[in-house]
Amino acid sequence: MASSSPSPRPSPRLLPLLAVAAILLLLGPGGGVEARQPPPLHGVRPMAFEEGYTQIFGSANLALRGEGRRVHLSLDEATGAGFASQDLFLHGFFSAAVKLPADYAAGVVVAFYLTNGDRYEKTHDELDFEFLGNVRGREWRVQTNVYGNGSTGAGREERYDLPFDPTDDFHHYSILWTKHRIIFYVDETPIREVARTEAMGAAFPSKPMSLYATIWDGSAWATLGGRYRVDYKYAPFVAQFGDLVMQGCPVSNNNPAAAAPASCGTPWYEAAASLSGEQRRAMAAFRRGHMSYSYCHDRRRYPVALSECDAARLRRLFGPDGMRFGRRGARGRRSDVAM
Repeated sequence: MASSSPSPRPSPRLLPLLAVAAILLLLGPGGGVEARQPPPLHGVRPMAFEEGYTQIFGSANLALRGEGRRVHLSLDEATGAGFASQDLFLHGFFSAAVKLPADYAAGVVVAFYLTNGDRYEKTHDELDFEFLGNVRGREWRVQTNVYGNGSTGAGREERYDLPFDPTDDFHHYSILWTKHRIIFYVDETPIREVARTEAMGAAFPSKPMSLYATIWDGSAWATLGGRYRVDYKYAPFVAQFGDLVMQGCPVSNNNPAAAAPASCGTPWYEAAASLSGEQRRAMAAFRRGHMSYSYCHDRRRYPVALSECDAARLRRLFGPDGMRFGRRGARGRRSDVAM
């Protein structure tokens, strides 16, 4: 039992030193203040890095914080960095809280995604959150991609502005993947739903995938089609990851083509793929307010809309290049990140 006697107060002479020490405890390796993670997503348990992940490149550019529950990935002139899940999964719920690099970040790409490209080079599946950096004063863009069976010619890309500054604090980005449906979330708001249709066929991701998180130099395309490149005088660029969640059905690495084990039963995320009316209204509001590019409205890339597209939906908002009419950037311009 704790003593009931009052705690001794520090000498007034020590207070300035204690304040400095407290500040130093908050400083990261680059001298920036460590942002606090948001509360964990409702009903899911975050995991430590060593519980399910492994570094895939970057050497010292990956650093663990908070007893392995936060990961810093940095990009400098030498290399980027990345980590991946130790297991393959056939369906599941995958999430991370991410804080993006601030200031000038043109050409920088941060990605949180599922893929099996290392196993199926020509017929790979992929589900992406890609965060695309920008010049100072203009916001990051977020892109989601859906590739199935090597369908890189039809990446089903969408881009969004965010209703917050993703460099100020952590926000959750999540992917729910089931046999019949894929849902992307920002925090706990669904922002995109892809339903499996017969016409999509193998273009709907259906093979086991691993989870990845990376930071890398995308100067060739990420900001205004490559007009603005990474400027390494602002390096290192540090992306912070926390609240790492992997809740899926693991598949044998030795036989990834095998079906998921029956022991998985019917996991909770199968039911979560049925959005409520409130969730659908929130998703529709996000898409009306923040989607800046839609492949379904891009008649230059797709003269005939892909089978799952409802070309009439939100048609008045988008031009023939798929870019949103009147989309305003941070300084009042049309969307300033080109495909």
